[in-house]
Amino acid sequence: MADLICNTIVKLIIYLSVFIVLLFASFNQQFSISYKAASPPPSSQSGHFHHQVSLENMAQLISASSSSSSSNVLKEFPNNFTSLSSLFERSMGGGEKNSVYAQMKKVEKSGEERIEEGLARARTAIREAAKSKSYRLCCSNNGGNGNISRDVEFVPRGPVYRNPCAFYQSHREMQKRFRVWTYKEGDLPLFHKGPMNDIYSIEGQLIDELESSQSPFTAASPEEASAFFLPVSVVNIIRFVYRPYTNYSRDRLQNIVKDYIDLLSVKHPYWKRTDGADHFFVSCHDWAPDVSAAHPVLYKHFIRVLCNANTTEGFKPSRDVPMPEIFIPWGKLGRPPLSLSPEHRNILAFFAGGEHGLVRETLFHHWKDRADPDIRVYSYLPETLNYTVLMGQSRFCLCPSGYEVASPRIVESIFAGCVPVVISDGYVLPFSDVLDWTKFSVHVPIARVPELKKILEGVTEAEYREKQRRVVEVQRHFTVNRPARPYDVMHMVMHSVWLRRLNLRWRRMIR
Repeated sequence: MADLICNTIVKLIIYLSVFIVLLFASFNQQFSISYKAASPPPSSQSGHFHHQVSLENMAQLISASSSSSSSNVLKEFPNNFTSLSSLFERSMGGGEKNSVYAQMKKVEKSGEERIEEGLARARTAIREAAKSKSYRLCCSNNGGNGNISRDVEFVPRGPVYRNPCAFYQSHREMQKRFRVWTYKEGDLPLFHKGPMNDIYSIEGQLIDELESSQSPFTAASPEEASAFFLPVSVVNIIRFVYRPYTNYSRDRLQNIVKDYIDLLSVKHPYWKRTDGADHFFVSCHDWAPDVSAAHPVLYKHFIRVLCNANTTEGFKPSRDVPMPEIFIPWGKLGRPPLSLSPEHRNILAFFAGGEHGLVRETLFHHWKDRADPDIRVYSYLPETLNYTVLMGQSRFCLCPSGYEVASPRIVESIFAGCVPVVISDGYVLPFSDVLDWTKFSVHVPIARVPELKKILEGVTEAEYREKQRRVVEVQRHFTVNRPARPYDVMHMVMHSVWLRRLNLRWRRMIR
């Protein structure tokens, strides 16, 4: 009997010893993994990620990015803190947690983990809002009572938005979570400064806004950033490096930007972490899309914010961001909006501009100098006529592409209260991930330019008045404010970048 008891005790001691060894081995493995996750990735680590963006529906856009609200970083570790805590609970019978478990719970999450968890919560909130048809539900997070707070200056409503509830929630999440780190490297005037006026001015205004201490998007440190901004000015590179013009080769432009990225990727870990997928630059110059042409692998995941958003020239809506081209006069931030009612608009369609590019050549061939008072097409206006006044008197304003697809006439039309007629193929319109351009504009394919008058006369009076009213509604989204204000053009551009970042899923592979 004594031998049986002794054998039983020996077996229990052996089993208990094995259990303790396995328990601490599991803890050490988990601690090692979490430490690696919090450390900067070595050069042998590679990022794996993808963009998923649908411009057809805001709910689809957000839901495509994540199937659950859990962190994308934590999902990659099978022995994560949650499963490890369950092991401890089972081993202790659900009783008091020992000091080792308490110490484990105090381990800080890395900045990457906190950012990814925040983005996951944002995706969940936007998906829930996208499903809602009622502002009482979609705005329920604002104060918790389903009512929109009085301090909310603007709430998007109506069919001009693809999903107003989703847009409203997404914009709120962006203001709360989206922080951008602007790299400090680079010297003036090629970096950190761009044109503040004239046709390419939106480039300089955005660079200046993101460099400003007043910007709500500025991250206090790169560890707090969910995106990284390259403050390079394509306009200034061309202005200062290419003068005098001896040739139009893009080599110098491409080399300057590539050398800058090489410097950043050696000096900081952030580019290599995602192969540049959470990095972006902004430019309105016609040459800007060519920056990435010489090194397609380097820019494979890089977000390009471009005025020249032409899908036939490599613009990818799932990755790149279309930006409106805005002419900003000297000493001003834009023209004041015109508010002539439809009754005072007696010109069916109007255009005045240079004859450059195939689209305008086609337009001029069919409609310039025709004895038709309804369609007024000029290469250059006579001194007796005023461009802004004619836009204000027109029902439709023609916006044909020039050498490139973008044109400041679209924004000029919107502020003139004139329904824009976009004559272009392959042009991705600004903010089309949230705005439904069919509700406040007309698109005419280049091949149908000869039918222009028939197409515009086919718009009924009721349809025209609805479009014209919605043109006035969207003016706030194309307004330049300094400092930027919610839902203005600066916030709209950043919201488009936010969506690309929100739909970016990446995970680091531990080797």
